[in-house]
Amino acid sequence: MRRGHSSGNYRNPCLTMHQPWASLLVYGIKRIEGRTWAAPIRGRLWVHAASKVPDEATIKAMEDFYREIYAVDGITDLKFPEHYPVSRLLGCVEVVGCVRREELACWEMVPEGVRLEAQTDLCWLCEQPQKLLIPFEMRGYQGVYNLEKKIYEAAIRGLTPVEGPLPVKFLLPNPQDPFSLKPGSISANVPETRTSELERSSSLTAAIAGARAAATQFSKKVQDFETTPQTNTAQSVRRLPLKSESFEEDTTPSANLSETSNKGALTSNNKEKISPIKYEGITSPSQPSSGGLRPHPGAPSKHFA
Repeated sequence: MRRGHSSGNYRNPCLTMHQPWASLLVYGIKRIEGRTWAAPIRGRLWVHAASKVPDEATIKAMEDFYREIYAVDGITDLKFPEHYPVSRLLGCVEVVGCVRREELACWEMVPEGVRLEAQTDLCWLCEQPQKLLIPFEMRGYQGVYNLEKKIYEAAIRGLTPVEGPLPVKFLLPNPQDPFSLKPGSISANVPETRTSELERSSSLTAAIAGARAAATQFSKKVQDFETTPQTNTAQSVRRLPLKSESFEEDTTPSANLSETSNKGALTSNNKEKISPIKYEGITSPSQPSSGGLRPHPGAPSKHFA
């Protein structure tokens, strides 16, 4: 699938994201998915965790960030995921709109903490998170792609609603048009004198800087993707990525706590014949191939599965 395509034939769209951003989105803590390209869909978006194991520093930076931005709205008892599983389908959210960073940063109809998540060029607005009781092991792909039918049919039966710390309802300019909340749609309602920078404490400033640094580590040069599922749970626990295991990401850092443009992955061990599509110097598979469907056996570590 090509990025930024606004009218793709998406039946059960899915997005592969790095951890810890993927779990934070499914748990309703993360409400904005930051990208450099506009959301091509509205409605349910499945969330898949890429195979890169997050390090402890990255997890801490992102959890600290969310503690600080929720504290701005008076919420101090955040409960973070106990595990951050990789190579798993985690759940889904509802994408209700997409606006520019400066629009969201000045949108007074949403809580200040949500505005602080506006750190990338374009912000996907997410509501109604649901998680899978048993995350499915599967491989991911670049951009937005369709879930395989058998995975979708199994996953749709295993969803449970998630009540986030501060659920947000993003109002559509035109309730009859699901695509009405788009870049430029609320700019006329943003006061010209309203500053996009909220008054920040030293701890909030530090947390934002830490989140940006954590996101930047994924903004590396284009390299191969890893998609081979981890079949040996013991080996995948706290497994450090090998030097040959890396991911292609957008070059714009996503301080919005999303890893700018996380894509799925292919390893050198995957010898399936997939015709590539090239764009912006990136090669990606044109169609997802059949992936395995295995329940997640459980994670002995807090952070990794």
